[in-house]
Amino acid sequence: MRFIVFLLLLSVTISSCQDFGKLQIVASVPAALEEISGIEKIPQSNLIWAVSDSHNSATLYGFNPTTQNIDEAINLTSIKNKDWEDMATDAEGNLYIGDFGNNNNKRKQLAIYKVPSVTESTEQRTIYTTTFEYEDQTKFPPKKKDRNFDVESFIYYNNHFYLFTRNRSSHFDGTVKLYKMPATPGHHTAKVISSYKTCDDKKNCQVTGATIDFKSGTVALLSNSKVWLLKDYKNDDFFSGSIEEIDFDHHSQKESICFKDANTLYIADEQNGTLGGNVYEFQLNK
Repeated sequence: MRFIVFLLLLSVTISSCQDFGKLQIVASVPAALEEISGIEKIPQSNLIWAVSDSHNSATLYGFNPTTQNIDEAINLTSIKNKDWEDMATDAEGNLYIGDFGNNNNKRKQLAIYKVPSVTESTEQRTIYTTTFEYEDQTKFPPKKKDRNFDVESFIYYNNHFYLFTRNRSSHFDGTVKLYKMPATPGHHTAKVISSYKTCDDKKNCQVTGATIDFKSGTVALLSNSKVWLLKDYKNDDFFSGSIEEIDFDHHSQKESICFKDANTLYIADEQNGTLGGNVYEFQLNK
């Protein structure tokens, strides 16, 4: 018992001594979300909706950052969690789960699930499925130098899904491909509409999460240590406008991002030993 108390005190001490750079810690995530891979905020709920990645249950969690408790746990029994990597939402508050993790670039069955009316209690919930393939992938896997078909981030915008690649190529140069496809059930081909180079530092410049603020139109792309803000773009080419790169001065396994409001981002990282497993706030207008 004394040893357990010691470990708890040690964990608190380590957390309080950490330097979170420009991020402000909001809460620690519970054990069910220690591999948190996607978060979203909707106007109809005060909770942060979250999922975990592969090897976890097909459960959508409603996390209360104030109490640090899980207030809702929706078991999506009709689908499986092969590799859930991000979440998105639309203006109506429907939630979308991206089951498209593809680290080795050899996966052929890729899907996005629509989960409607999460704030309503119901015994049976209809899940709508969109499956897809990439128009430019012909080999599974391709050569190591061509492995840029892993996606861990996407957004919903004007009745379409937009997917941003996490570049896994052996000759990493920061190239992020932007794919587009209809946000409707059925099978679609995701088509490349644009690309952008973040930087050639693989540790800090792989894109691991994405979100959009519907009022301002600002798109935010996340990495382990940075965020890119995309504004004033033309139509849906999010890389055609101004792009602001911001360094958090903090490195961890950050894979989840959403807007709390127009000026504030929620960011979450996975638990890695005594590090990570937190939800942070980041103020955009500082």
